[in-house]
Amino acid sequence: MVAVFFCCCKKGSTSGNAGGPPTNLTLTATVSTDNSGNVSFTAAATNAVSYDYDYGNGIFQTVAGGVVTYKYPASGTYTVNVVAKSAGGQTISKSIQITVSVVLSLVWSEEFNAAGAPDPSKWGYDIGAGGWGNNELEYYTNRLDNAIVSGGTLKIIAQKEAYSGSAYTSARILTKDKFSFKYGKVEVSAKLPAGVGTWPAIWMLGNNINTVPWPGCGEIDIMEHVGSQLNKIFSTLHHPGHSGSNGDGGTVVISNATTAFHKYSMEWNSATIKFSVDDVPFYTFTNSATLPFNQNFFIILNVAMGGNFGGPVDPAFTSAAMEIDYIRVYN
Repeated sequence: MVAVFFCCCKKGSTSGNAGGPPTNLTLTATVSTDNSGNVSFTAAATNAVSYDYDYGNGIFQTVAGGVVTYKYPASGTYTVNVVAKSAGGQTISKSIQITVSVVLSLVWSEEFNAAGAPDPSKWGYDIGAGGWGNNELEYYTNRLDNAIVSGGTLKIIAQKEAYSGSAYTSARILTKDKFSFKYGKVEVSAKLPAGVGTWPAIWMLGNNINTVPWPGCGEIDIMEHVGSQLNKIFSTLHHPGHSGSNGDGGTVVISNATTAFHKYSMEWNSATIKFSVDDVPFYTFTNSATLPFNQNFFIILNVAMGGNFGGPVDPAFTSAAMEIDYIRVYN
């Protein structure tokens, strides 16, 4: 255990005595050496009745007794500030700096090594047409023609074909009711489909979507791409007041998105949601307790055709696939 101290105290001082402003504030931190991110804090001051902690990462907490353990979700050096308050509302503050190491553990993965249909213990299907709220043109099926594992990768294949009243078919598979998680890191190795009008996506929805309709349930788009904007990667968050074209997000332009595999990543905790391509961050969103991004989410993979974002489809389009080599979730 590593202890960090800052002390300004007098012999005989006590915590919580009545009368007068708080004085003699001390703040200590013990950083766990097991790479868990746990840090134990102790704050004490004469005449203090509560302590307001700022953990240095956008998270705040009021602790009556001054003793608390906080788990940091990510490695880093943080400046922690505590404000001691007296019964009369007077305050005194102190800051210390700590360095935390966090090692994430693999909690779920899909390597797509078993040929055939996607593993039914991990994946279900959304099936049908109707535009899916985006005026999409495809009919999603559960056929091997549209979703198949072969050669160590999953292929989600969009095809031009007349099917149940739609001009295109594709697949949309999801881990709903099979796997979901709150906070952590997602890594997906993918090669994207080519063709104007294609709209592949690697994304997530809140588990409570059945009772809290979109966008109240929250949506995290780890990767979206449209064939009319080749090599431009979109990462977006949708939530009340910021949905549809008004979502919060960022973009990055890469090379060879449709001819080579790239790693699309999302790191998510109570303070931030960070998006990267090939381990290079390009957009960070500030999370908070007022947003729907503090609950379990499930994973969705699909290739849409056309729609509000995909745009007009090239009349010469016949078929294209999004290939996924692996998906790994760490926490």
